[in-house]
Amino acid sequence: MVGQATARYVRMSPRKVRYVMEPLRHRTVAEALGLLAAMKRRAAKPVAKVVASAWANARQRDPALGEDQVIISRMTADGGPTWKRFRAAAFGRAARIRKRTSHIIVELDRKTSVPAVRDAAKNPKTRGQKPEARNR
Repeated sequence: MVGQATARYVRMSPRKVRYVMEPLRHRTVAEALGLLAAMKRRAAKPVAKVVASAWANARQRDPALGEDQVIISRMTADGGPTWKRFRAAAFGRAARIRKRTSHIIVELDRKTSVPAVRDAAKNPKTRGQKPEARNR
């Protein structure tokens, strides 16, 4: 691990944050920041902030690193505490509202230490196979 950054208590559902994180796994920092800048999802902004922070932390350890030499080795969006609120409902009842929060963690590593194959479609051994056949 070259660098790490954490954002805690981000006022967003972990499920929505994971949706933004999925295409970024095992990409270089430059690619990830480019993709995040082009995304039109609200979760892209805090994820980009954490990736940039992890990159800055890695640069403090080793100033000679380039954005293309470092990849995202681990990204997680774990659930934080949930704010519980109530809203008026019909017939004098109350409906519960859960306002979820997330803890976003990003770890960076050197490019050579993580497998290069990201996508099964790019792997010549599994190209053209059904998804069930790839996992055998």
